[in-house]
Amino acid sequence: MRVALFITCVNDTLFPGTGRAVVTLLRRLGCDVEFPRAQTCCGQMHVNTGYPEEGRRLARHFVDVFAEYDAVVAPSGSCAAMVREQYPRLARTPAGAPAGERPPPGPFAAEVAETVPKVYELSEFLVDVLGVTDVGAYFPHRVTYHPTCHSLRGLRLQDRPTRLLEQVRGLELVPLRGADECCGFGGTFALKNPAISAAMCADKVHNVVTTGAEVLCAADNSCLMHIGGALARQRAGVRIMHLAEILAATESGDDRAVRG
Repeated sequence: MRVALFITCVNDTLFPGTGRAVVTLLRRLGCDVEFPRAQTCCGQMHVNTGYPEEGRRLARHFVDVFAEYDAVVAPSGSCAAMVREQYPRLARTPAGAPAGERPPPGPFAAEVAETVPKVYELSEFLVDVLGVTDVGAYFPHRVTYHPTCHSLRGLRLQDRPTRLLEQVRGLELVPLRGADECCGFGGTFALKNPAISAAMCADKVHNVVTTGAEVLCAADNSCLMHIGGALARQRAGVRIMHLAEILAATESGDDRAVRG
């Protein structure tokens, strides 16, 4: 299977180790993984802040870059949800069309309809497409998992990530109280509503610390960055780690990728 890694902006600029972990993991499972260098932003920030034309241009570019692959895998529920939920809507409304107008779908809409179903968040690709939950990982640490909002409510990943974590040898998975509550990041929400965002994050951090976990895991580094910053400022002693990095860890390797 020819698979493309869609790295996403946050991972590309701040957490490149996550992308390397995805490649390591998928190649271990027999996938032919490529990294299209022409890829750019998915356009989520543009669309969410009222710039649909800019978002539409980025969607057009995304389709041009990724259409030829059998599958497109992203280590981000947020960006995968953007592609799957927003691209069809953007494609149905051509540039310059009046708000709310739904003209007959054009060629771009057809291309989006063909490409979007091939876009997967990492855990759903592993469980639903490759049909695996035991990926040969070894990570002897006490871990708790935070289901990010886009992965939980947008993609409806349900228990896919935790099923994968439960099969990691040496890992003790502990439940997180209020796991389904937002951490307060929300992209530009944290910038526009900093006080509310900080209060939400404080609640999440309290719940994380009370688990006694060594590591907080999630499928989105954006949320981990938000929570991890608060954990570090409190010197809580809980490290953050993306799901891909845990699944890529093996007994013959180490866990130096764990971030504190």
